[in-house]
Amino acid sequence: MKKTTHQPVDAAEVPRFAGHATFMRLPAVPTAEGLDIALVGIPWDGGTTNRAGARHGPREMRNQSSLMRRIHHVSKIAPFDLANVADVGDVSVNPIDLMDGLKRIEDGIASIVAAGAIPLAAGGDHLTTLPSLRAVARSRPIGMIHFDAHSDTNDTYFGGNRFTHGTPFRRAIEEGLLDPKRIVQIGIRGSNYELHEHGWALEQGIRIIYMEEFVRRGVEDVMAEARDIVGAQPIYVTFDIDCIDPSQAPGTGTPEIGGFTTREAQAMVRLLEGLDIVGADVVEVAPPFDIGGMTALAGATMMFELLCVIAAKFR
Repeated sequence: MKKTTHQPVDAAEVPRFAGHATFMRLPAVPTAEGLDIALVGIPWDGGTTNRAGARHGPREMRNQSSLMRRIHHVSKIAPFDLANVADVGDVSVNPIDLMDGLKRIEDGIASIVAAGAIPLAAGGDHLTTLPSLRAVARSRPIGMIHFDAHSDTNDTYFGGNRFTHGTPFRRAIEEGLLDPKRIVQIGIRGSNYELHEHGWALEQGIRIIYMEEFVRRGVEDVMAEARDIVGAQPIYVTFDIDCIDPSQAPGTGTPEIGGFTTREAQAMVRLLEGLDIVGADVVEVAPPFDIGGMTALAGATMMFELLCVIAAKFR
């Protein structure tokens, strides 16, 4: 019996600028019940330390995702035929209470996991990944492939604050959510606060692939190593839009020059196909700093790339 799946609104019937804004023009549904993959927004930037605005990311990524079509032009994956996918809206957030905000996000993602769906989230700053990991990795530590300009494994900011968008993966390792020996960080670059800023991360066993190494080795070699490190066990994929060079993704809180092209980013995500991805996100799209929606479009496109490799699990 053919599987029934939600389908996007046809742009040949309803123009992209019309109708309700949902991720990839899919139906908006109240819960993840019956879904294979749940697209969800996390409109929260309570962990931002400098340029706020990522709370507006999900709404603009929804708008730009109207440009996504049905079939991936390279892999030929048709995600909306393989998996039942829909937009489950935004998780509940609290913009004025950081700890309550984290708990609300965790509960929202946990409801998706409890329904048997894989969450694919649009943030929000990178601290939103911590409560997402608390939801998807409750029963065991998992691995992670992390695309970013920054390691986000610092300890504290501003007199001992342990929860910012620069600390989520240190907290996740401390809480037993991530296996540090199955973490790969790709694209790390930029000036540091301290000489050995990444020392703690390296001591835990995290594999950090700095941008300069990526340039020397190229997409396929780097991703082959990443796949070897995470292996066949469950992983989370987190994509910080600031891994892309600000010439192509200026709308972000902490831009770093010398980053990936959008083409390189797409090529890397495509090479995730076949891995056991149990959750993913695209974070740090900050529309107030964007130009012509180009960063939001990059973020929406990376969500589509992630959707395709996750949907391939349902073949």
